[in-house]
Amino acid sequence: MSDAKGQQGDRKRGSGAKFVYETLRDEILNLVLLPGELIDEISLAERLSMSRTPVREALVRLAGDGLVTMLPNRSTVVSQIDFPNLHAFFDALTLMYRVTTRLAAEFHNSADLAAIRSRQDAFSRAVLSGDTAGMILCNRDFHVAIAEAGRNFYYTQLFTRLLDEGRRILKLYYYPSFEAKLPHPYLLEHEALIGAIEARDIDLCDRLAKEHADQIVQQIQEMIASDRRQHIPLAGRTLPTA
Repeated sequence: MSDAKGQQGDRKRGSGAKFVYETLRDEILNLVLLPGELIDEISLAERLSMSRTPVREALVRLAGDGLVTMLPNRSTVVSQIDFPNLHAFFDALTLMYRVTTRLAAEFHNSADLAAIRSRQDAFSRAVLSGDTAGMILCNRDFHVAIAEAGRNFYYTQLFTRLLDEGRRILKLYYYPSFEAKLPHPYLLEHEALIGAIEARDIDLCDRLAKEHADQIVQQIQEMIASDRRQHIPLAGRTLPTA
């Protein structure tokens, strides 16, 4: 009887850690929790009505994902975006776009194509409704579906992590606003990718995936470099003296 209770407790604790993990992950990726923000275990446990044990388990998992950083003083913060090494991020992102799309062309089946098209339909709906946050998420899901069709778990895992980091960057610097109408440039590029995958044209997939990645990288670079200074008129004001 005690063993059964213990097993039930382990399952409840495991599901609790999963709930905390998914909640924090969504908050980090959606910038509810900002880069560098302190995560207080006690406050978090109280907010989610959990003990500190599943909270700690979730934080360890998030640290493995690179989304939080555990400091020597036992505190935890949301991981900073590694802007000094953004060029390396772009290299890895572009490579994963190419590799996963090539593999999808080689190994996909009809169920994979249906999943990819379903994600494309979701992206279309987000564009049509002007849902910027939805576009970011659905674009990520579309490319994850392509990666899953490639049948390489390790590539899918790495690409998903890169795409999620891209979500943070896009939301931090405001995803380019799009008119709520079709066809949208990304939709056209996605359709071309789907056609090349369905035709099992590996070389075409490689070229289209690189072009798509180049477009996204260029937009991120332009967003980061854009002039966001405010015009603050100082005429007629007396500046404080020391």
